[in-house]
Formats: sequence, structure tokens, C-alpha cells
Amino acid sequence: MATPINKIKVTSHLEERASTGGKNQKIYWRMMFTWVDENGKRQRKSKSTGLAVKGNKTRAEEMLREEVGKLEALVNSKVFAGGMLVADLVEEWLASINPLLNPKNKRRIKLTTYGGYEMNVQRTIAPYFRQKGTRLSELTYKDIDDFYDVQLERVTAMTVTKFHANISLALRYAFQKGYIQSYEAIMKKVTRPTPDRYTGKFLKESETVELVNAVKGHRLELGVLLGAFYGLRRSEIVGLRWESINFEANAITIEHTVTVATIAGKNVIVADDTTKTKSSYRTLPLIPIIRTKLLMVKEEQEQHRKLCGKSYNTAEGHYIYTDALGNRIKPDYLSSEFPKFLDKHGFRRIRFHDLRHSCASLLLANGVTIKEIQDWLGHSTFKTTADIYAHLDSDSKLATAAAMSWIEHTSLAQAVTES
Repeated sequence: MATPINKIKVTSHLEERASTGGKNQKIYWRMMFTWVDENGKRQRKSKSTGLAVKGNKTRAEEMLREEVGKLEALVNSKVFAGGMLVADLVEEWLASINPLLNPKNKRRIKLTTYGGYEMNVQRTIAPYFRQKGTRLSELTYKDIDDFYDVQLERVTAMTVTKFHANISLALRYAFQKGYIQSYEAIMKKVTRPTPDRYTGKFLKESETVELVNAVKGHRLELGVLLGAFYGLRRSEIVGLRWESINFEANAITIEHTVTVATIAGKNVIVADDTTKTKSSYRTLPLIPIIRTKLLMVKEEQEQHRKLCGKSYNTAEGHYIYTDALGNRIKPDYLSSEFPKFLDKHGFRRIRFHDLRHSCASLLLANGVTIKEIQDWLGHSTFKTTADIYAHLDSDSKLATAAAMSWIEHTSLAQAVTES
């Protein structure tokens, strides 16, 4: 473990000082500070309170205490920043971006994003480096590489890339605060893990038809329909509101999401008029079958509202996906209940999010281009869509195979023809 570093203490007192005003000379309180720096040299500083001595001693003492705190923080941050533990640094960085602690910060991050950062730091990054006792001044790329190697034994490379992002942000914060001279000198040498390309599970068309038929009348039905046909994310399905549906224009707009953030170990529901990315905000056609289903849901909600009276949750009743009491369906319900339904009814197990992948797979199989799928699913870039689904683009592969016509002139082709 690292040896503790003694914190610099600043001593202080008030002195009476006369202003240089000739005949109108006045006596003011002046704050005097003294401390011993990291080299053992005594340092002094003074600062005027701007307060007249008469009747202001209590206020001057309050100002003195405040200034001592600020000065100690300043000298210690400059002198001992390099000596602070890496674990303390990442926790300080985490606190600096906490949207609950910094609500007025215009650059604040989303609660869901912060929740992921908090989990990474508190469960993995900080405990590891605290146990190692690594100080910021001692940190090298090898320390970070060793951390990645240890984590790769228990989690995926994708998870480690998230740790990498958090450590990079924390070191950038340290640079901005003046704790270190450069963060790039460390991070540019770090070997960032390359995550394996994820290949989701996809339902065939026949399986999708069977699933939709089996889920009819179940509470999961609406979620399955929207996930399989529109490829909506869980947050987008739960966040759908009646104001997002234009029955006259037969359009459905994805503009509101409901997500779960884990903050300080507790799940917090976040309802927001924002989508995952700007491209996720999109308007899609409302086909007759889905339109009819939504009108049935709307009528059912009205019946529940009348039957339940004051017990009906009118605050959440404007959401489409609700229970009989008007309570909005929780995002976790879809993730947890969907696999159980599949097991119970003999379907092969997939994640609820795989309905989104299945939607893309079925679109590709029916001749829809990757670019059109990007717009349909609301991906921010073409590359995102292509990386995930290009391996399913059978038409382009068939065209490539057809272009290799030379094989038809070989003896193998003649043998196939004769057979």
C-alpha cells in the first residue's frame, strides 16, 4: 500500500491595517496566511477583507475561515496532486460529473450515462487501483494494461473498452485540474482491447409469425409487435405516448424515451424528451395492422380509466404502454419477462433487444437496403448499421458470387451439369 502523504496546513490570523487615505484614513481587517511548502520553505500571503474593523470582526473571521479552506485546497492540489491515489482521482472525477450534484452544469451528462460510469468506477476501477495503492505520479501505461489483462479474464473486451473510456476521461480531468502535465503521454501507449463484433440472434420470418400469434392477449404483446416490426428499442417502446401517434397522418414519431439508471445502488426511472442519438428521433409510417392494435389499446385504456376512477394513474395515463391502473410499464419488465415467455412457450431463447435485430434481418431479406434500415432503426451512422447487419446482406453476396463466373468453365461445372 502507498505511504500516506501529509496534508499541508495553512495557519492564519487577522491584523488591523490602516488604509492609505490621508485625512480619511480608515482601519480595515486584513487576512494573514502562513504555510510550509513541499520543499520545507515557509510561505506567506495576505489578503484584505474589505471590512472596517469596527463592528465586523465576526464577519472577518468567517471570511478568514473560508479563505483558509480555499488556500489549503489550492496548495494541496498543486503540491500533492501527483501523490494522490488513482482511486481517489477517478472518484473525484466521477463526483465532478454527477448530474445530481451539478444540475446547473450545461455540459452535464445523462443520468443513464452517469449510472454506467458510476458502476464501472465504484465496482471495478477504484477498488482495483486502491488495492494496488497506485499514485497518480507513479501511473504508467503498464499499470493500465495490467488492469485490462486482469479484467479480460472475467468480462468481455467490450466492457473493458468502457473502463478504458472512463480512465481516459478521469486522466483528462486530472490534466485540466493541473494534477498532471499530460494524459496523452500515458493513454497513447495503452493497448486498448478490441471488442469482438457482436452478432445478435435473429428470428426467421416463420418464427416471428409464430411468436406474434403466441403472444396475442399477453401483456408483452404490444412490446413484441413494436420491437419486431419497427425495431424499436426498449426505452422507445416504453416511452411511446399518445401524442406521438398521428392517426390522421398514419405516422408514429419516436421522440421520448424511458430508461433505468442505477445511481448509488438504486434504480431511478428517467423519462426524457430525448432519444439515444439525434438520428433516433424519427417518424415512421403507421401501418393498418399496428394502427388497429393501437386504437384497441386506446379504447381499453379508456375503459380501465372509467372502471378505476380515482385509482387510475392519470399522471402516466398519457403513455401507450400501461397496465390496468394506468401505470406505465417498467423497462425492466420487457427484459425479464420476455425470456420467461419464450421458455414457457417452447421458443428458442433470445433477448428482447434481439427483436430489433430480427426486424433488420427481415428487412434485409425482403430487399430493403442497409441505408434504408439505418433510417428505420434510427442509427446515427451508416457504419453502425453496416457493421451489425452487413453479414446478413445475402443479395449482395449472391451478386458477388454470380460475378465469379469463371468457375462455370471448369471441369467441375461440367461434372455438375452432367449429374
